[in-house]
Amino acid sequence: MKARILIEKFEAFAPKSIAEPNDPVGLQIGSLNQDVKKVMVTLDVRPEVVAEAIENQVDFIFSHHPLMFRPAKNLDLANPQNQMYADLLKHDIVVYSAHTNLDNAPGGMNDWLAQVISLRHTSGLVFRQNEPEYLLSIQVPSNDIDAVRLALAAYRRAGDSVSDASFQTSGISWFTPTDDQAGMNGVVGERTWADMVSLKLKVRQADLAETVALMKEVHPLANPSYEVVQLHNEGRSIWMGRVGELEKPMTIREFAESCKTAFDVKGLRLISHTPDKLVHRVAILGGSGGRFYPDVLKQQADVYVTGDISYHPAHDMLAAGLSVVDPGHHIESVCKPRLKHLFNQWRLENNWDIDITMSELNTDPFTFI
Repeated sequence: MKARILIEKFEAFAPKSIAEPNDPVGLQIGSLNQDVKKVMVTLDVRPEVVAEAIENQVDFIFSHHPLMFRPAKNLDLANPQNQMYADLLKHDIVVYSAHTNLDNAPGGMNDWLAQVISLRHTSGLVFRQNEPEYLLSIQVPSNDIDAVRLALAAYRRAGDSVSDASFQTSGISWFTPTDDQAGMNGVVGERTWADMVSLKLKVRQADLAETVALMKEVHPLANPSYEVVQLHNEGRSIWMGRVGELEKPMTIREFAESCKTAFDVKGLRLISHTPDKLVHRVAILGGSGGRFYPDVLKQQADVYVTGDISYHPAHDMLAAGLSVVDPGHHIESVCKPRLKHLFNQWRLENNWDIDITMSELNTDPFTFI
């Protein structure tokens, strides 16, 4: 199948529009129209990961961290990064990266991380935006309304609170057929009428193009009449990170130890003046979340789980009375089995002829000794 089929399905789940500004998400190398047979999910695209893909005849690498954070200044193959690009091109491997759009997506990275440490009653940590929503109005012959409505109602995305909501009104359409292939009854050149139904449904921005395409596919008329209007109401809220409650309170030190087990890391950093204080409420944000600690304080979390905390921000967090557990950046590798499961679910639902695998390599650059 074409690479674009998986990418379009994914971007309806985690649109590029909800990524952080200037985050280089999306297609990194290759063509959307390339035929692909084997997808490998990975956290990072590194030379050893590319070698793994080549060895396993993978033709599509789907990564969390972008392949190209910084543009190449030249194509000197003595640079290992450039050689990796050359290997990908030589072996016709498509690379697509979903970074902060996957982090921010409902049901995405930060929800997975919250599940790993068994947080309950989770909500968003740092507000980012409200997704625009649109009203799609379609004129449909009354005899065909059920088929069109049911086809569109079956099309929904994760995170929708209602799966098949629509509204319809009936009326009469007057027209003069000019083309006997147009799909309407009547004699060419003679004014006539037909019972019509105006079907209205709310569509998220990420779903709009695919919903309109599906509508045209199932509509009985060759040139259906429809209208798209942006709504003024606020759409789905997009948040970075999650905050939730522990099932049982425990001390900060005990919680840090539980994170070592949950994330399967040999070591982590605990930043706390009060390691024996009880933890009830936890905030978590995958990746490098140090700069968001003021939001953690606003959310009244007892402890913050995030990666890549540096020296001076750690002092600022301590001064603010916040305890932090830093298990590293690599805990985001939780995305590998979760994405594999999600893609296999889509494969079965859509009868895709494609294999889904995940990288077996550990790309964490740090070793605890």
